[in-house]
Amino acid sequence: MTIERKAPTGILGFPTAPLNENGNIDEKALAVNIDFLINEGLTSIFIACGSGEFHAISRAEYQKMVGIAIETTAGRVPVYTGVGGNITDAVELVKLSEDLGADGYLILPPYLINGEQEGLYNYYKTIVQSSELNAILYNRDNAIVNLDTLQRLVDEFPQIVALKDGHGDMELNLQLVNTIGDRLEWLNGMPFAEITMPAYYTSGFNSYSSAMSNYMPHISKLYFDALVEGNQQLVKEIYVNVLLPINQIRKAKKGYAVSLIKAGMEIQGFPVANTVRPPCVPVEQGHYDELKNIISSALAKYPVAKKETSKL
Repeated sequence: MTIERKAPTGILGFPTAPLNENGNIDEKALAVNIDFLINEGLTSIFIACGSGEFHAISRAEYQKMVGIAIETTAGRVPVYTGVGGNITDAVELVKLSEDLGADGYLILPPYLINGEQEGLYNYYKTIVQSSELNAILYNRDNAIVNLDTLQRLVDEFPQIVALKDGHGDMELNLQLVNTIGDRLEWLNGMPFAEITMPAYYTSGFNSYSSAMSNYMPHISKLYFDALVEGNQQLVKEIYVNVLLPINQIRKAKKGYAVSLIKAGMEIQGFPVANTVRPPCVPVEQGHYDELKNIISSALAKYPVAKKETSKL
């Protein structure tokens, strides 16, 4: 089997882990979430990652979520899974993802430990060499590879197709992009990536993970298209009218980066309750009402375009 060494580009879809009234994964709601993202033009599905509460799901739930993603996408877009944390578990999840038919995986930071660069190199090496699937590294929290470490990894492992940055060190990012260049795809993975995308785009990051696309994908696309086309007036307008107000709520409580997505989806009528697993907390009513008002205002300013239907 020949594997295409190419990472997803554009706006990347990160579904949630919807829970039912019993606190279990709502399979139908997850399929709706994934299908909506694909139909709205997102270029890939990243299942059981940060937005999918990777930290809080069991192995059985992980397998179920990946299986639903593979079945629902039906080859329309690539599917990447989340792996990481405990290194032994990470290798097992890579093999499980491969067996289930995933196209690749995103490596989340190792559990708790701040390792030296040699330790991070061996962490990634152990995971990546376990499979021929495409791998995406993630600079975040306690896993920040420097230029020498990343260069060493990409020289040795063609499986590595991208680096996602959730750290925000623009000096390091410029070093990486200008030295390694198009050997990798560069993905903006900052929390609420639309907020930082103007800076990242000019630095060579042409793709990003979009949490907001779970409930207002047309605005994410409108914003990104305006950025690519150089329409600075529209970029600024959406930034001020939509992104900043939502981001103010997101920063109000720890864990809202996950739970605010579900709140937005529920407001938009998706079968997703405003429920998350600890240590995240649900969005409190006052913030929920604020988000509802922001979404209502955003939809009035930037309505969803009606899709044309063919006549028989």
